[in-house]
Amino acid sequence: MTIRKAVFPVAGLGTRFLPATKAVPKELLPVVDRPLVQYAVDEALEAGIETMIFVTGRNKGAIEDHFDVAYELERIQADRGKPLDALKGTRLTPGNAIFVRQQEPRGLGHAVWCARDIIGDEPFAIILPDELLIGREKGCLAQMVAQYEKVGGNLVCALEVPMEETPSYGIIDPGARDGVLTEVKGLVEKPKLGTAPSNLMLPGRYILQPEVMGLLATQEAGAGGEVQLTDSMAKLIGKQPFHGVTFDGERFDCGSKLGFAQANFALACRDAAMGAELRGWAKALLG
Repeated sequence: MTIRKAVFPVAGLGTRFLPATKAVPKELLPVVDRPLVQYAVDEALEAGIETMIFVTGRNKGAIEDHFDVAYELERIQADRGKPLDALKGTRLTPGNAIFVRQQEPRGLGHAVWCARDIIGDEPFAIILPDELLIGREKGCLAQMVAQYEKVGGNLVCALEVPMEETPSYGIIDPGARDGVLTEVKGLVEKPKLGTAPSNLMLPGRYILQPEVMGLLATQEAGAGGEVQLTDSMAKLIGKQPFHGVTFDGERFDCGSKLGFAQANFALACRDAAMGAELRGWAKALLG
C-alpha cells in the first residue's frame, strides 16, 4: 500500500534552546531562511506524502499559522510586484494538514499514538523535524519509500556513526544486508560503550505498519518514564518484515545547539547568494 500519511511529532518544549523557545516553537527556528519543520514537510512532499499530521502541544499554534494562508502578506507582496517564491510550500490546505494535540508530555510513542484515528489501517511515515537530513540526490523519506515499494513491512532510517558514539543512540541489531537494506533483528536503546551490535543508529525517520498503534496503546513507560516508540517497534520484529535503510546524505542534529549551528553554517555556505562570501569570511576568521 502506498505511503500517503506522515506524522510530525512537534509537541516538545524545546528546553535546550531556552530562552529562544519560550514563545517560539523550536520547530520554527530557522536554518538559514527556512524553519526546521518546513524542511521536514518538503521532504515529505518529495516522497509523495499527501496528508501531514502534526502532533502539537500547548503554545504550538504558530506551527499551524506557518502552514496557513497569509492573505495580507501575499497581497502586499503581490501589490509591490514581489514574487511569492519564498512562501512556496508554506500553504497546506485543510485536506492535507491535520493538527492533533498531545495533552501531556508522555514521550515519542505516545505522541505517535495520538494520531491513531487519522492513520486508521494504513502504513504511515514518521518524521522528527529536529533531525535535519539532507539527501545527496533524494531526500531521506523518498529513499525509504523507494525501498518500501520493494520489501514492504516496517522500515527505519539507518545512519552509520563511529562506534564510540553508539551509546548516545538507538542502534540496530543487524541481520542480512542487501545493498542499502539491512534486516533488523533487534533494536538496542543507547548500548553501553563496546556492546553495540552495529554502528547503525536511528536518525528519526520511520515507515511503520498500523499494527504499531495497538502496541503503543498498551505500551508501558520505558526509558525516562516515557512511552518509547522503540519498545513497540521491537515487538513487530519477527512478526512483520523489518529493515533499515542506510541513508545517503548528511545528518544535522538540530535538537542540540551545536548541530543547529552546524546546519546553519553548512547550508548557508552552499547558498548561491551568500555562500562564497560566507566561506571567505570564515576562512579569514579562522586565520
